[in-house]
Amino acid sequence: MGVLLSLTACGSDSEQKSDPVVVENAVAFIKRPLQFGDENGELMGDDRRDPAMFRPGARLFLKNSASPGAVSRDITSAAFADASFLNDAGQLRYDVRDLDVSYDGNRLVFAMRAPEIENADEEDQPTWNIWEYDVTQGALRRLISSDTIAEAGQDIAPAYLPDGRIVFSSTRQRASKSILLDEGKPQFSALEEERDVPAFVLHVMTGDGDDIDQITFNQSHDLDPSVRADGKVLFSRWDNAGQTRDNGVNLYQVNPDGTGLTYLYGRNSHDSAGDAITVQYFNPVETDTGTVLAQLRGFESNDLSLLPTAIDIDRYVDAGTTLEGIEGQGQTPLVAGFEVAGEQGLNGRYGMTSPLFDGTRRYLASWSPCRLTRLNDGTITNCTEARLASDEYDAADPVYGLWLLDADSDTQLPIERPVEGQQIDEAVLMTARALPTYIPDATLYGESQTLASEGLGVIDIRSVYDEDGVDTAPGGIRAAADPVKTLPQNRPAWFVRIEKAVSIPDDEVRDFDNSAFGRSSAQSMREILGYVPVEPDGSVRVAVPANVAFAISVLDQSGQRITDRHQNWLQVRPGETVTCHGCHDAGSKVPHGRPGAGPAAVYSGATTSGLPFPNSEPALTANMGETMAETFARINGVRKLTPDAVFEDQWTNPAVTAKAQPFSYAYADLMTAQPIIAACAAEWSTFCRTVINYEQHIHPMWSLDRPLYDVDGVTEIDNFTCTGCHTEKDAADVLQVPAAQLDLTDGPSNSDPDQFKAYRELLFNDNEQEVEGGILVDRLVETGEFERDEDGELVLDDMDNPIPILTTVNVPSSMRTAGARASGRFMNLFRTGGAHEGFLTDIELKLIAEWLDIGAQYYNNPFDAPED
Repeated sequence: MGVLLSLTACGSDSEQKSDPVVVENAVAFIKRPLQFGDENGELMGDDRRDPAMFRPGARLFLKNSASPGAVSRDITSAAFADASFLNDAGQLRYDVRDLDVSYDGNRLVFAMRAPEIENADEEDQPTWNIWEYDVTQGALRRLISSDTIAEAGQDIAPAYLPDGRIVFSSTRQRASKSILLDEGKPQFSALEEERDVPAFVLHVMTGDGDDIDQITFNQSHDLDPSVRADGKVLFSRWDNAGQTRDNGVNLYQVNPDGTGLTYLYGRNSHDSAGDAITVQYFNPVETDTGTVLAQLRGFESNDLSLLPTAIDIDRYVDAGTTLEGIEGQGQTPLVAGFEVAGEQGLNGRYGMTSPLFDGTRRYLASWSPCRLTRLNDGTITNCTEARLASDEYDAADPVYGLWLLDADSDTQLPIERPVEGQQIDEAVLMTARALPTYIPDATLYGESQTLASEGLGVIDIRSVYDEDGVDTAPGGIRAAADPVKTLPQNRPAWFVRIEKAVSIPDDEVRDFDNSAFGRSSAQSMREILGYVPVEPDGSVRVAVPANVAFAISVLDQSGQRITDRHQNWLQVRPGETVTCHGCHDAGSKVPHGRPGAGPAAVYSGATTSGLPFPNSEPALTANMGETMAETFARINGVRKLTPDAVFEDQWTNPAVTAKAQPFSYAYADLMTAQPIIAACAAEWSTFCRTVINYEQHIHPMWSLDRPLYDVDGVTEIDNFTCTGCHTEKDAADVLQVPAAQLDLTDGPSNSDPDQFKAYRELLFNDNEQEVEGGILVDRLVETGEFERDEDGELVLDDMDNPIPILTTVNVPSSMRTAGARASGRFMNLFRTGGAHEGFLTDIELKLIAEWLDIGAQYYNNPFDAPED
């Protein structure tokens, strides 16, 4: 960047004067004061996990041209001209962010928050609202005119749609709140999955602020929407389901009506800027040169710097992987050699960058030169390699000015000079752009229209045996589909379970202790929307509730999950059909989740039309290319979810071989409380949920009387009640060590009185105990080491013998929150040949399995948990 530094030093603007883009188009930019800590005086950064963060003192300015000499004028302070907006010191301290320009170049839409109301509670403070400035008329307006509606949520990141509507990110969660009412809960804005702030998701409204519609349903933030040339909305999504280490902010797209949601880029690229920082993908904008410009940064930025990066999003799914799974380079920093790690470098620091949309690789860039403070006298000076390596200097606060960056020539020219203590962090060129393709709302008819009226959409899986393009069915999918070649009992996959994320309120709505989440809060709380059978070829086509975040689990014959947990939430809009090839191995880097990325489907469906699948029911005649699920749905209607996992052999041709015996895991067969309400037991609807709480639905099984009678049906010859053995008292009320060191009796835990001790005995490691002196104490064993004094000499007892070091004996937990299959110490006892075979019923084991599979939470409804 030698050319850049020389231009920075001399400040020449001769090139701007002859550039028509610079001369003829106005520039809008945000200038704000840097903020410093009251106690330490250090520069305060920001955190994108809190999108509603308020940084007061910002102003939105408009320059008639991008020339350094052009006059800048404040175009937003007029909104707060009344003296009531001034603080006690007479200052006007509002905030502005998120600029977007209309396609004719005449209007500017942005988010703005009024000044803080001093001494008011947080819930009484102003919210972020969407505003628009008309350059031709000099008119400023808030799009939502009603104060009541405007203050109903935090609205940020607006972008123009080609039909004049606005897509934006908001905590309104309008559709989600309506569903909460249907679930019998109060309306509230759900927290994101770290449970710190309300989740921001995408909404659409008219240009006058009417007809607000929620279009995405993530459980963490959906941010920074922009519109691609094809009319799709590109945005940044925080994938944080399960809170695994691989989660992060990735790029997605969706149609303006909320259909067609799909992952695009970034899932395996969070290390793409080096080991010093985990980068997230924010503020994506499609340029007119065929790439997507994204701002890479960590969640937190102490120096407000970013890494502007060009992404080849049409050919790549990750920084190092093409759509076909071939290695390559999918992203390039705009400025070669620029690092984003919060460390000083000779090239300085970049803030937000936006394209000129003039067919070049030129950008408006917020940039601060590299500056150092000499420690002995506080003098600020420019950087050299020697000074950067010296202990006599420390990083100086940045001074972000506005520059014209030419990525091809590696040069930049000044537009708005930096001012000490100030930051220009966003800028856009007020220029006309090509209008994107208009995507109308989906037109529904026939079955789709009917399903939409019921609040349903459709999930269509080609085969759960297709794992990243590999046929994993024993003998192959076609053999699994043939009931003669593969008997039903030999199929690995039997059911699919649809699991819904539970909305978590803030403390003002429901204040409950974190112990309500149980052993781990990583899965938060989850409900079950229902079950559907997997067809013999592994296909699934099922109607599921629309406008909710859900995940899919594939189950074996006993109802235990056999696939990895989903780490990103799915959604369908009313009447929409979402399709996928199959399943994905969480440990695989094979591209998945994006149409056109990764391997082709391994299963092509029926090989001809007008005939049934081999050895299948003659009435179920297939069309060429159909899966069994598609054939069944075409003839009988799409399957609906049921509360119980029900198997009926609807495919085997009885003229060829006998059908398999039907069975079901019915909650009605439980001798303890059912995890569904009575109305849903009678008729399962879109708004029905299976809600499993440990105290109400799992724990009562341990004390349920389980007598074993003689052949006369009267004489009790044994009893398998769990607490008959797993208790601290025997039948004579004498103290004992519970069987298998596992106490399943009632009562609060000493470790956490908000949880039953039985719950903690099952899910936490414990110490082995023994009866000593009439009490239960931890059993101690010798480690093989002996006590030594500070000089390393052995410490002797009264008999001159070394004193052994004792330790407790660990008892591993019987259950794990990772799921039923990971809880073999418990579940395997009840298998055929297990020590406890027959002690629990099939439906009880299935209830335990599904509870473990969704996370073994203590409560799965925050309004069932006790209030603090």
